[in-house]
Formats: sequence, structure tokens, C-alpha cells
Amino acid sequence: MITLPHLFENNKKWASEISAANPDFFSGLAAQQSPEYLWIGCSDSRVPANEIVGLLPGELFVHRNIANLVIHTDMNCLSVLQYAVDILKVKHVIVCGHYGCGGVMAAMEDRPHGLVDNWLRHIRDIQQRHGRILECIENEPERIRRLCELNVVEQVINAVNTTIIKDGWKRGQHIVVHGWIYDIADGMLKDLGVSISSPADLSL
Repeated sequence: MITLPHLFENNKKWASEISAANPDFFSGLAAQQSPEYLWIGCSDSRVPANEIVGLLPGELFVHRNIANLVIHTDMNCLSVLQYAVDILKVKHVIVCGHYGCGGVMAAMEDRPHGLVDNWLRHIRDIQQRHGRILECIENEPERIRRLCELNVVEQVINAVNTTIIKDGWKRGQHIVVHGWIYDIADGMLKDLGVSISSPADLSL
């Protein structure tokens, strides 16, 4: 018995449309994947990585977690990053947050949320480090937006400080780590201007 039949019907329609446009598409995917990009984004269902940047399956390697964090003790994220850099040889690592991030908003609240509070502790640390900047923003929605941006910048720094990125650079690999943010309200991406392509771009 098939459960959630409407999703299987959606899948059939999607696969048929792709095959009609490109009969060799799925056979090519089955043979290999060779994406140039790794996307580290939020788990939020409103932020579909491939669709946002207009890339097809096979063109974007993706890791997602609550609030798009790159934590040095998170073996899941680090394993994805290592595979992307060492095996797939991606050229670009994109850390992409989004405005209205539930994880960021929860981290700013002074109430418990359960197990996830251990994860959100990392965002609270960022909030404390940038307290003076954030306190100067009187409008709360704008303060939340700014923390969403600061979180992305911090995660870019975390990524380039991993041994994975550093070792890739030492081997002469071309790897650029970018910090972007997505606005759910209009579907637009914003480059936060923190692209880092070598140790010279940042004091590591």
C-alpha cells in the first residue's frame, strides 16, 4: 500500500517532465555527480536550495541544519564539507542564511525550547559577541535581520577555519567560501560581501 499517494503522483509528473525535456538526464545523473557548489543552508522548508539559484539536481551538493550553522564538533556538517572538498572538488562553498529564521528568533527569546537550546547556544554566543551592534538597533525585526546576517558571517569564518578548507588551500585547490542571505518575503538573495578564497583574505 502506497502512503502519501499525492507525493508519488507529483514525483511521476516531475520525472516525466524532466525526461521529456532531456531524455538522458537521469542516466547522466546515475553515472556520476560533479557539482561545483556546496550549499550549507537552513532546514527551513521555505528555503529550497536548488530552486533559489536555478540549478538542477546534480549541480548543487547540499547540507542543511537549523540556522545554517558550521560547528567544529558537528561531524555531520564536517563530513559533508570534507566529501565536497576532498572528493567532489567543489569550487564554491555557499553558507546561506535567511531572514525570519526561526532558529535565530528562538535564540533571541528568553525562554526554554527544549533540546534545541543546546544547538541554539551557538547563536546566543554570536548575539553576545555583537551585543553593542545589536543594541543600537531599536526596531526588533531589524535587529533579528541583523543577527541573521551576523550569523552567516560567523559561519563563513567557522568554515574557513576548518582543517578541511585549510588543507584544500594548501593543496592548491580553488575554494571560495561565500556568505549569502535569502529573503523569503521576495525570493531574492543578498551577497553579504564575505567571500574568502585564501588565508590572505582573513587572519586565520
